[in-house]
Amino acid sequence: MIRVLVVDDDFMVAKVHSGYVTRTPGCEVVGVAHTGADALRLVRELRPDLVLLDIYLPDMDGLTVLRHLRAGHDDTDVIVISAANDVDTVRGAMRGGVLHYLIKPFTYPALYDQLQHFASLHTKLGALSTAGQSDVDQVFGSRPRGSTNLPKGLTAQTAELVEQVLRASSSEDMSAAECAAVAQLSRVSARRYLEHFVDTGRAEVRLRYGGTGRPERRYRWTG
Repeated sequence: MIRVLVVDDDFMVAKVHSGYVTRTPGCEVVGVAHTGADALRLVRELRPDLVLLDIYLPDMDGLTVLRHLRAGHDDTDVIVISAANDVDTVRGAMRGGVLHYLIKPFTYPALYDQLQHFASLHTKLGALSTAGQSDVDQVFGSRPRGSTNLPKGLTAQTAELVEQVLRASSSEDMSAAECAAVAQLSRVSARRYLEHFVDTGRAEVRLRYGGTGRPERRYRWTG
């Protein structure tokens, strides 16, 4: 069983997320925390395999909790689940080594996919003494293939930022304008990266019709 600690300042949201975990085969909730201090205490006491970590907490933000966990050499893994969608927070979570970043609100299938992915990796790594490249790629996820050979005018750093924004939307798609707002880029710039991901098979695009004018292009990460 994957032992999960749910951290959220909102009691009802924590209850909903706990229900999601309980519904997922192979996963169980071992504790719920509503403050950063309680989260750190419960990690020490319960030693969960995974923490679902909110960013907005009453005593300290989730990134501070993450830094304390890493400084204390706690080996629990972390998935951020938060309404925080500013790029600095997303970047801070990445640097803190989180496995994934789900932006609220999200549906059960979005969390289910991440829990199942974590469970499969947890089982696989537990059975290995050494890891091959394919194992490592599965753990760390696919990076932008060909990022060192991007079209003229695109940079690897911005490509990774746009990828992270698109990944964070999980099962939801987003427009170039929405992606640009989160990544703090121009809409034209964001669309160039999104179209590059479509061209290289790492994202898909669909057209959403409504009202007058041209249909809106909606992008979703596929990896």
